[in-house]
Amino acid sequence: MRNEKPVHFQSPIFGELREAAFEEDAGTSLSASMSTVLTSGVLAEPRPTVLARILVALAEANLPVARLAEGHVNARLLLDMHAPDIALPGATLGVWGANGETPARIEGRRLSGSKRYASGLGTVTHALVTTLDDKVIRLALVDVTDPERHRPESWDMLGMRATVSGDIDLTGLEPIWIGAPDAYHTEPTFMGGVWRIAALQLGGTLGLLGAARDYLQSLGRLETDAQIARLAPVLGRALAAFGLIEQTAQIAQGPEGAADPERAVALSIQARLLTEELAQDAIAAVERSVGLPHFAHGSETGRIARDLATYCRQAARDAMEQRSGRTLLTRKGPLSEVWRG
Repeated sequence: MRNEKPVHFQSPIFGELREAAFEEDAGTSLSASMSTVLTSGVLAEPRPTVLARILVALAEANLPVARLAEGHVNARLLLDMHAPDIALPGATLGVWGANGETPARIEGRRLSGSKRYASGLGTVTHALVTTLDDKVIRLALVDVTDPERHRPESWDMLGMRATVSGDIDLTGLEPIWIGAPDAYHTEPTFMGGVWRIAALQLGGTLGLLGAARDYLQSLGRLETDAQIARLAPVLGRALAAFGLIEQTAQIAQGPEGAADPERAVALSIQARLLTEELAQDAIAAVERSVGLPHFAHGSETGRIARDLATYCRQAARDAMEQRSGRTLLTRKGPLSEVWRG
């Protein structure tokens, strides 16, 4: 990615992001945190496996910031693929696909309608939005900095409050068209890219387990048999999931994915589903381990769990599971070749 210098994923920014998370949940803008991430260069990492580790580390430190960082990465990848001449130095990018009550459409040279669940209102400067043009999906780049178009009050979820998500009115905006009609759905960069969601879910899970560890350790209760029995199995499975995410990232963003897009899609979906299940199990285990203080105002484990549970509710889970399952189970040859290629 242009104009950003790659750095090692163990950057000190992760500690800064963790410290900022509580105030951002309470209403402080996370624009400063996003600026820190972008200027650090961590999102410029060209190696897919290392980028996966960076996304995990970002989500472990601050899941709402990681959500916006993943959107920036996704947008930059789409622009590099379909409009490489567009640089947008200094921009914070997003990809907004969910339609509002009036779907986003093309009317002449301008847009009409709205988007919902648009993460990063007031932080994202330019968004790639999906629009409908005579039953064909087009991808449009628009400047989304006008606060008069933002409807953050429409986001009434208990979790991921710091992302400042909500509706945005696109009516009257003149877009820059990105790629050919239906370019957005090209694989393996569409569903094949959900490995990044898996990375964030894994990072959020590790962040939650780490916060529970710190809390229990402060009380001298961490090393009891019951606590180890609750938390260690989830941690072990989470560490094992790292391998699937790294392998899938390498496949999806490399020549193997270009040669066999459906394999990349199926593996990305499996990583996404696996880490969702891990997150749900971690939330349940931490609730039992921390007990009633987990639900208190100001609880770090409570905040992380709310954010993680909300983020895990991605769209079309059942359809993804069916697509991946059919792809993998109907392949000929040893099933181990799904991993080896």
